[in-house]
Amino acid sequence: MSVLSEPHFHNKEAAFERLEAIVWPEGPVCPKCGNCEQTRITRVTGATARTGLRRCLECKKQFTVKVGTVFESSHVPLHKWWQAAHLLASSKKGISAHQLHRTLQVQYKTAWFMFHRLREAMRDGVLSPMGGEGKQVEVDETYIGRLKGAPVKRGGGAYKNSVVTLVERGGRAPSFHVDTARMGNVMPIVRANIARESRLMTDESGIYRRAGQDFASHGFVTHSTDEYVRGDVHTNTVEGYYSIFKRGMKGVYQHCGEQHLHRYLAELDFRYSNRIALGVDDNNRTVRAMAGIVGKRLKYRDSFAG
Repeated sequence: MSVLSEPHFHNKEAAFERLEAIVWPEGPVCPKCGNCEQTRITRVTGATARTGLRRCLECKKQFTVKVGTVFESSHVPLHKWWQAAHLLASSKKGISAHQLHRTLQVQYKTAWFMFHRLREAMRDGVLSPMGGEGKQVEVDETYIGRLKGAPVKRGGGAYKNSVVTLVERGGRAPSFHVDTARMGNVMPIVRANIARESRLMTDESGIYRRAGQDFASHGFVTHSTDEYVRGDVHTNTVEGYYSIFKRGMKGVYQHCGEQHLHRYLAELDFRYSNRIALGVDDNNRTVRAMAGIVGKRLKYRDSFAG
């Protein structure tokens, strides 16, 4: 037996039942009119009926659990979606679309688009601020890839994509793609996503020189003088996140267009924020990813526009 021996990874009926239990925990809900009265929703049966097909007696529309999710209009069997979701959610540094295309025996462009849909499902819509009284939040920035058309220069990251990450110690980690890592771009993100009662931890970058007035305290380490830890003041947690981030982006994905970077960040943030240290194993992480499919759509032609 293995993890992938579970019925929903191989059987389409079991795959629909598993997804319905996640998306409709209280029973089917019509995505057309919002009707949730179970006596007014019937299962469509018959030799030609599609798996999981239902009919709403209020609006007379037919639907499955895939309608109104990132799986809508997909011709990929649902059990293969479950396999793809598990592989993506359980691979610490990610898995390439080429590997998925070979594993699931689908076309490469199908595998590529499946992963982008799943990354969209992983995108966190949490609006509550991070941290709080007595909690520490680390902030740092890094550079990845290359801006289209930008000449490569020795030193600095002016020709690369800029990424800012906030990590709550023992908590989640949202990342943001910014035009340039400067105070005017970074500090609005920091203020909007971190509770004012938090203790902010950064390096000595001038980006954060005024941060002390916005939070309970602002501790920073001076890397230029080889200072990396001073008591509980350090940025080792966010740098640990970047270690995983860069191993995935450089070692697995190798190249990422600027228009897609936000989705790769969503994937890496999701796995970090739902890691085993927080009590989330591979199975639960997959379930959480599948729970995020609702209310999101991504069409193939739109995926190239970011």
